[in-house]
Parts: sequence; C-alpha cells; structure tokens
Amino acid sequence: MKEEVKNTSYQEVEEQEDNKKEENRKQKGKEVTEKIKARKKAKKISDTSEFLKKLKKVLIIMLIFLIVIYFALRIAYDTGRFTVVLDTSSDMKGSLVMYENKNEKLTRRTLSADSLDFMTNISGDWIPDNINDESDGAHNGDNYIAYTFYIENMGDETIHYWYRIYIDDVIKNVDEAIRVAVFLNGEKTVYAKANDKTSAPEKNTEAFRDEENVMLVQRKDFKSKDVDKFTVVIWVEGDDPDCIDNLIGGEMKMHMTITEEHIKQD
Repeated sequence: MKEEVKNTSYQEVEEQEDNKKEENRKQKGKEVTEKIKARKKAKKISDTSEFLKKLKKVLIIMLIFLIVIYFALRIAYDTGRFTVVLDTSSDMKGSLVMYENKNEKLTRRTLSADSLDFMTNISGDWIPDNINDESDGAHNGDNYIAYTFYIENMGDETIHYWYRIYIDDVIKNVDEAIRVAVFLNGEKTVYAKANDKTSAPEKNTEAFRDEENVMLVQRKDFKSKDVDKFTVVIWVEGDDPDCIDNLIGGEMKMHMTITEEHIKQD
C-alpha cells in the first residue's frame, strides 16, 4: 500500500514537471511569436518609412519639374507678350540699336509690348487715325495692342536690315481673323491671313507670307545715323468673313526680329 502511494506521488511530480515544461515551452513559443511579430511590425514600419522618404523625393522632383514648366510657359505666353528682338550676328559688331523712347534712347536687345488679358473682335476703323503718332512704347487701346519703337544705325556704314514677324503659336485658328498693321516711318501696311475659301488676300491687306511668318521685308540702304520709326498694331478684325464663334477662346503668339545685313561700300 505504501509502495502504491509512493508510485502515485512520484507520478504526480513527473506530471507537474511535464506541465511546467509544457508551460515553459508555450511561454517561450509565445515569446518567440511575439518577437517575430515585433520584428515584422518593425520591418513594416521601416519599409513604410523608407517608402514615404522615396515618395517625398519623387514628389519634390515632380514639383520642381512642374514649377520649371510653369515658369517656362509663363515666360513664353504671359510675360512674353509681343516682343521685338534685335538679332545681330555674333561674328561682327552690330551697327543697329533699338529703343522705345526717342528722347531717352535706352537701347535694348529685346523690347516687349504690354499684353491684354482679353481681346474681343473690333473693326480696324475704330483704331485712332493717329495711332502711329500717339505715343512711344506701349499704347494699347480697347481690344488692340499698339507698340512704337525705333531702329537707329549707330555705325559708320550704310547697311540693309530685314524685319520679320514670326508666328510662334496659334490656338483655335484665331489667326484667320487677326490683323497686324506695321507702320514704317508713317507708311502703313496691314497683314492678314488669306481668305480661307478664296485663298485671296483680305480686303485692303497683304496676305501672310506663309504659315510661320506674317511677313519678311528688307529695309535697304539704311545710312549711318538714320532712324526708322516702327508702330505695330494687332487686333481681331470683326469684319473678317472668317471671324466666327469657333474662334472664341483662341490665342496667337508672335514676335518680331530685326536682322542686320552689311553691304559692300562704294
């Protein structure tokens, strides 16, 4: 009887020890599981943090790119306005100078006319008759751009030069009704795109030279100390047959260049 009690007690001790070992294994397993979960969580946080850092860099690069594009477009379409550029050759000293005020003669390589936020169609007859003598520099009116500037030969030789107005961009075919009047020393020439149906010049105009140029004209025998006065006026001609509702919202960007040409002296 005593032997049975002893065996039973020993068995209970072994079971208790086994239970403790099992609990220890479970505890260790739980601890290992918790550590694995903690490591996975830490790795996930680390990966998320790394992803956010990379995303931040990408967004910064994209933002910088968009800012560059914005200012490039702003320069091209907003602050660019109608510009006049003195295009002199880099391999010779130019004789031409350009300025917008005949009294101050502040010479520049690029001149810019003030832009209009909005321009609707008008009749060219509404533009003042004295527009060429109205003012120096920018003197825009209601729904038209007007700009006056001067070219002077400061060299000792007689030269030729070319003046050209480039068509940089057209949106919604607004060029179909655009008018560009160029006064050279009081002589007026109005340019317009040829009639879309007849291909003939519009009334009282000369047709645009081609799809890229309003005109290209050579000014010959420009003597030393001579001064030429230019006035450029731009508007949308409401009496043009091609001035229709489809042009609403259209835009057109142009710029003018003055290119010097030396000639052999007698």
